[in-house]
Amino acid sequence: MKVEFLNLKLVNSIHADEIKAAVNRVIDSGHYILGEEVEKFEEEFSKYCGVKYSIGVDNGLNALSLILRALGIGEGDEVLVPSNTYIATALAVSHVGAIPVAVESDPKTYNIDPARIAQSITKKTKAIMPVHLYGSLCDMEAIMEIAKKFNLHVVEDCAQSHGACDLNGKKAGSFGIASGFSFYPGKNLGAIGDGGCITTDDEKLAHKIKILRNYGSQKKYFNDEIGFNSRLDEVQAAILRVKLPYLDLDNNRRRKVALEYSARIKNSKIILPNISQNQASHVWHLFVIRCEKRDELQKFLEQRGITSLIHYPKPFYKQPCYQNLFSKTEFSFDKIHDQILSLPISGVISESEIEQVVNALNDYS
Repeated sequence: MKVEFLNLKLVNSIHADEIKAAVNRVIDSGHYILGEEVEKFEEEFSKYCGVKYSIGVDNGLNALSLILRALGIGEGDEVLVPSNTYIATALAVSHVGAIPVAVESDPKTYNIDPARIAQSITKKTKAIMPVHLYGSLCDMEAIMEIAKKFNLHVVEDCAQSHGACDLNGKKAGSFGIASGFSFYPGKNLGAIGDGGCITTDDEKLAHKIKILRNYGSQKKYFNDEIGFNSRLDEVQAAILRVKLPYLDLDNNRRRKVALEYSARIKNSKIILPNISQNQASHVWHLFVIRCEKRDELQKFLEQRGITSLIHYPKPFYKQPCYQNLFSKTEFSFDKIHDQILSLPISGVISESEIEQVVNALNDYS
């Protein structure tokens, strides 16, 4: 049996009738841009995240860029980002003319290391952008304390952490001045196409972002800002409204899969991710293991019918587009990029598929 990394067809087929009805509702409405579906989704997502405002946008990258621009961060400013993240985090900083400063990540959590943040702050630093990578909540208490001490903005990258929360139930997307979410199809809350959202409790910031996402306009044909076309469309909003009520159920299923993997994979050659005592703090967007002979292991799994992926084979600061900025950057964490491998995990993975993955990993030698 072939085990797909993520069976998106199955993920969405569960809600097929509701999704089709939602899409038809949009078609029949005759209103396709910034209409009722986007407004209602924004209300529902705000309630879910425990924030006052949500602003639907076209993707996660632009969500982060719009936040930074609305905060006035730009040319010559520095924004601290984790060394271990998808390149979109750094691109958002670059898109507003600011400089991404890589802070080494913690090999135990894979997230930005709070202990290393303070030593990276300079007079040019304007914000910290923690990424709740793989679905694991960063140490937001420590990060918020540092930000307060140095008077910095905290902008959360929540692209992989829909629904993750701390011991008090405070959700990802509700800690910083603002947060950016992605609804790329493979996310825990995924659209059927691109989509994104910004969350914040700051009324003025929310107002400015709404203007920026829509050509810098409050009133049609009157433009107050040099804005963008970065709007969440009605069809994707309608689909997200269908899937949002099932998000916690899906996350709980992912947690059960992660616990099964952690309990049943018994191989000294494989390093498993840490299982937090606070299960709600991790929504397991990805289940990432480490192996010194990662490429060999990936081929072995492929031979056993199991698809695995690498998130990410090369850190953003080693990409060609950033070599002028980071040509001399080296971290002890770098070796981990040659070891990490993501196993299949989702809300729809079957028990037989889990068993196949576990058996294959235990058989690897």
